[in-house]
Amino acid sequence: MKTAYTYTVLRYVHDTTTGEFVNVGVALYAPEARYASALCRTTYGRLSKTFPGIDGESFRGLMRHIQSRFEELGDRYRSELPLEKLPKSALDLAQTVLARDDSSLQWSPAGGGLADDVSATLETLFDRLVMRYDERPPVERRSDEDVWRKYKRNLESRHVLQHLKPKKIVVQDDEVEFQYAWKNGVWHCLEPLSFDLSSGDSIKRKAHEWLGQIQSVSETSEPFKLYLLLGEPQEEELRSAFDKAVSILGKVPVENEIVRERNASAFSENFALEIQKHAVEGNPMSDKRIYIEQRDEGDWAVRRAGSERASDVLPTQKEAIERAKELEPDATPHVERVRHTDQGGPDKWRSP
Repeated sequence: MKTAYTYTVLRYVHDTTTGEFVNVGVALYAPEARYASALCRTTYGRLSKTFPGIDGESFRGLMRHIQSRFEELGDRYRSELPLEKLPKSALDLAQTVLARDDSSLQWSPAGGGLADDVSATLETLFDRLVMRYDERPPVERRSDEDVWRKYKRNLESRHVLQHLKPKKIVVQDDEVEFQYAWKNGVWHCLEPLSFDLSSGDSIKRKAHEWLGQIQSVSETSEPFKLYLLLGEPQEEELRSAFDKAVSILGKVPVENEIVRERNASAFSENFALEIQKHAVEGNPMSDKRIYIEQRDEGDWAVRRAGSERASDVLPTQKEAIERAKELEPDATPHVERVRHTDQGGPDKWRSP
């Protein structure tokens, strides 16, 4: 079944007087699928050639911030159904992340269409509208960001991206920053690494560089576990060098887990379960209670205890009760009374 979506393109306008711009990101919004996400460029080679003098590192940081904000919104829309009015289009949603002003980053007018897979459509739009005119090598190599996109899809489907945030591991004379980290007693740091490189020497060199970086911060006062999310080379003749790189990375002097692409889905599932378990155990107000309330519009909202947002909204009380039992099979839903009975009046709760 096809789903309607809208999208908007993020433009870097170097000079607002001339209006010259380069596309640097795409945001996509599909309310029926409860989907919102964005992909932003994190390389700036093309920008530097077109507009010399751009601050590349500041640009990279801003792109990551915008993308992470959309990921937070996407997780929220998937896990809960807001009772307030939803944005009408991707442009309306995008302007809550980056407001319209006279800065160098501007959103385009919204476009739209129908898609079977909105996540795949976002990647297609990003490749066509943002990456199309980048210089490409004869063999298309994947960057670390390309590898992250594969792992990200699995984590995104399990609604845990909002829990990941940047973390710097610091020692007296050095530091390493991980863009995707989560704390549960110790820091759990995810690092996507592409070994889809052009030669065996470059593959081994990259492994040695990361071994050295982790060795440099291994005596930190903040213990951390490192998850190396690997992207493998395309050419069969580079497999031997890749296997050696994996062996080199296994020598990092901190607790670690090396994840190959074929295990991406299983890793994401286990990692998401740990985050979700911690979220429940770490919240003293969490419980299994679930409530069914009639809204002013006449339909019925299903809401978890302690949540201001509905998990779902159904047209009838019966459907809402069935949905509540799907969400919490081991819990008895609390249903709002709508008329006076021997057991209580309106605004009192009953068990179905």
